[in-house]
Amino acid sequence: MEAIENKYKERDYEVHIRFPEFTCLCPMTSQPDFAEIIINYVPNELLIELKSLKFYLNSFRDKGIFHEEAVNRILNDFVEKVQPKRVEVTGNFNVRGGIYTTVKASYPG
Repeated sequence: MEAIENKYKERDYEVHIRFPEFTCLCPMTSQPDFAEIIINYVPNELLIELKSLKFYLNSFRDKGIFHEEAVNRILNDFVEKVQPKRVEVTGNFNVRGGIYTTVKASYPG
């Protein structure tokens, strides 16, 4: 992930990002998991550069990772790189075994 300068840092505003093509692998079965990742944040000094975010999110494609860990890792990496005032990451995971999973993590928490 890469960050760029926020030219409107004197004002609070919200950025809403939807990534409907997130995939990772179930660490128990190695079967693919599909989700929509939603990132809502209030920038501080920096903004996320969207192409780098896309490449970062696509890097999970071959990782065996639980839903909860994926969302929290995305949040931690986002906070480390962008240092926003606030951010919430939501993972809406598709049905698996009759169960839908939604995971939300936020900073500050």
